[in-house]
Amino acid sequence: MNIQAQPLPLPAHFDRALVGKVWRVPYQQRALDAAAWATQHHLRPAAEDQKRVCLLAIDVQNTFCIPEFELFVGGRSGEGAIADNTRLCEFIYRNLGQITEIVPTLDTHTAMQIFHPIFWVNQAGEHPTPTATMITLDEVQTGLWKVNPAVAYSLGDYATLQSHALHYTQQLTKNGKYPLTVWAYHSMLGGIGHALVSAVEEAMFFHCIARGSQTSFEIKGNNPLTENYSVLRPEVMNGADGGTIAHKNSRLITKLLSFDAVIIAGQAKSHCVAWTIDDLLTEINAIDPRLAQKIYLLEDCTSPVVVPGIVDFTDQAEAAYQRFANAGMHLVRSTDTIAEWSA
Repeated sequence: MNIQAQPLPLPAHFDRALVGKVWRVPYQQRALDAAAWATQHHLRPAAEDQKRVCLLAIDVQNTFCIPEFELFVGGRSGEGAIADNTRLCEFIYRNLGQITEIVPTLDTHTAMQIFHPIFWVNQAGEHPTPTATMITLDEVQTGLWKVNPAVAYSLGDYATLQSHALHYTQQLTKNGKYPLTVWAYHSMLGGIGHALVSAVEEAMFFHCIARGSQTSFEIKGNNPLTENYSVLRPEVMNGADGGTIAHKNSRLITKLLSFDAVIIAGQAKSHCVAWTIDDLLTEINAIDPRLAQKIYLLEDCTSPVVVPGIVDFTDQAEAAYQRFANAGMHLVRSTDTIAEWSA
């Protein structure tokens, strides 16, 4: 058991009203605060943890979590990601002495990627409407949607790209994946939307200083020829010629399974979170199904994609989580304490 058994109080700087806003974290002041907090509450360095606990925070970025940004995950309540992140921040602060390491993933994109509007055109030369358009195998076969010739300048030979588009949608269909969704430009590398939510970043930085544990960032989604909902592997890894275009993240899989407990939260429950957990479960089942018992899913710190009148993935997300629970993973809430889980 780690040194902290009871939940800690919330530090004075945490303001729930700021979770849904973008602002600059005052790093130097927070570093001083965190050091003093560690002394006040007798927090030991993470290196001394007897039970090693990892928090995997998936895509807790402005692009998904701030209402005026590109792909805000509101869930059916309309406030999903804001409420989720408020609870996530509180969970980190209250369990500061129990969390050994925090691993945030960062969805990372540029404009010319297979799921962005510029990649595709119809016969009239029009780009697909983001979020409302799912490109199916049949639509690529019939030429309803084809690769935009303009992207070939940056991404490679046009005939090869068109062949890849057909192969790609075939693979999604064959593997039972979601159809290729054309999303609004989001998580753009170098942009504000790519950054972690300020309040969550502050909590992670505070943890880093207080526990002497580097925040371990994981980049995903920057391959232009495949989607990458899961941080552990892209949706399609091979090209039309059979060659490898992307790899699964074996290093991170090994790292996660080295912990005594892995807690998972983030956005969106129906997509990047669900696919990451699903891939982790696949790896676990290949090694030892009993390892699923070390995975804890923070149910109240994640929400599904819901665009009123267009798409609602709530049912798919709930079905996935039930399947994970049936496999031995634990469905928990942020108001629970880590110490209780390990009792």
